Amino acid sequence: YGFLPVASLGINYGQVGSNLPPPDKVLDLLSSLKITKAKIYDTNPQILTTFANSNVELIVTVENQMLAVVMDPQQALQWVTTHIKPYYPATKITEISVGNEIFTDDDTSLIGYLVPAMVSIHGALVQLGLDKYIHVSTPNSLAILQESFPPSAGSFKSQVSATMSQYLQFLANTGSPFWINAYPYFAYKGAPNNVSLDYVLFNKNPGMVDPYTKLHYDNMLYAQVDAVVYAMFRLGYSGIEVRVSETGWPSKGDPDETGATPANAAVYNRNLLRRQMRNEGTPLRPNTKLEVYLFALFNEDMKPGPTSERNYGLFQPDGTIAYNVGLSALSTTSSTSSSSSSASIFLTSSADKVKS
Repeated sequence: YGFLPVASLGINYGQVGSNLPPPDKVLDLLSSLKITKAKIYDTNPQILTTFANSNVELIVTVENQMLAVVMDPQQALQWVTTHIKPYYPATKITEISVGNEIFTDDDTSLIGYLVPAMVSIHGALVQLGLDKYIHVSTPNSLAILQESFPPSAGSFKSQVSATMSQYLQFLANTGSPFWINAYPYFAYKGAPNNVSLDYVLFNKNPGMVDPYTKLHYDNMLYAQVDAVVYAMFRLGYSGIEVRVSETGWPSKGDPDETGATPANAAVYNRNLLRRQMRNEGTPLRPNTKLEVYLFALFNEDMKPGPTSERNYGLFQPDGTIAYNVGLSALSTTSSTSSSSSSASIFLTSSADKVKS
């Protein structure tokens, strides 16, 4: 089995587990799945070395606690010289994520560090002649949105808008994408009686029509992406591509985590993969194929928080399948769940975050 090669599909390779396979086995697994894009949450030298001369493109991360350091241009140059330059271009590093979900982090001081850190990291890439090959951006939680329904009402929270404008200007100047960690699961878990399960799982459903744009949405993920596009419009930015840095569905959860089942996880990821194979765009940007990184490759037993946090993986750490995604069924028609479609479908921008 294996995913058919999909140019716009990647996967998150988290390492917060006690018994994960070594990087060479992970590379074999990615090859067997025909996945050629992955994201890690650090610059683990063992991974960067192992992935050299492979066909896997890699997004690497400056950890949140390093932002205050790499704000300084000299420190940023030192960081890139140490963590990127020795491995590139043998290892196909395509992007540096500066932090993770900084705008919504509990440490609010990080917001002030974000743009200066990005500018310094980019400046270091310029000095080393790497800026044309490696982008600089950061993944954002959907909790940055004040309004997200309907998508055309999308707007950022006022407390982040000043820094958000500087961040968007940086992305516009450097041609970098706006990344979001988007989890329709959170919306369903938060209001299972009001959110249609078929709508969040990409199953056949009536969908919703944005009353202002008349665009029809048949799944929540695309609505979430377009809400971010509209939020950027409101700050005067129209040309920045939105990509999904994390999305997925947990196969296990606590008693209060409605919908966290192997069956729902299989349907969500299978239907998402089927959409990716079509190279689809969202209703607002139908001609721009949506780039998506699944969360995650492995279940990670050392992650804190509710049970779901440790159960987003397609695979167990020993390489066995966590649940049957039904990859051989990808060519068949979309499956439908037995849940009744609720007439009321709305989009929440949950403050819940998946911490990596």
